[in-house]
Order: sequence, then C-alpha cells, then structure tokens
Amino acid sequence: MPDQRYQYEPIEAFGESLTTNRPWNTSALEIVERINGRTAMVGFAAAIIGEWITGEGPAGQVIAVIRWYLS
Repeated sequence: MPDQRYQYEPIEAFGESLTTNRPWNTSALEIVERINGRTAMVGFAAAIIGEWITGEGPAGQVIAVIRWYLS
C-alpha cells in the first residue's frame, strides 16, 4: 500500500484545471491574468512610443541598447 502521507492530485488532461471550477482558479487566476494583460499593454505601448521616438522597431531598439552597452 502506498504511503498515505503523500496525497498527489489525480492526473488530468492538458488545460483541464483551467476549465474546471476549483477554488484556486476563480479569483487567483483572474488576478494573475489581469496583471499579465496590463503588463502586455504597457510593453506594447512602450514599444510603439520607442519606435515613434527613435524611428526603429523593437528589435532595432534592443540592438541599439546592446551596442550602447558594449561600447
């Protein structure tokens, strides 16, 4: 008989925990996804503003920063 001190969760299909009604999915996941979405919006806005100021796209800006740092 397996050791009862270790209570593992049953194996589930990929992504199943995101669609089931478990207590940790309702509020915690909602907050995390909201933060991720807002962070992505800030990053996108920063890339657009940086392109407007420098005239280079995001990849060009990264290369420029690397060249500046290495010089």
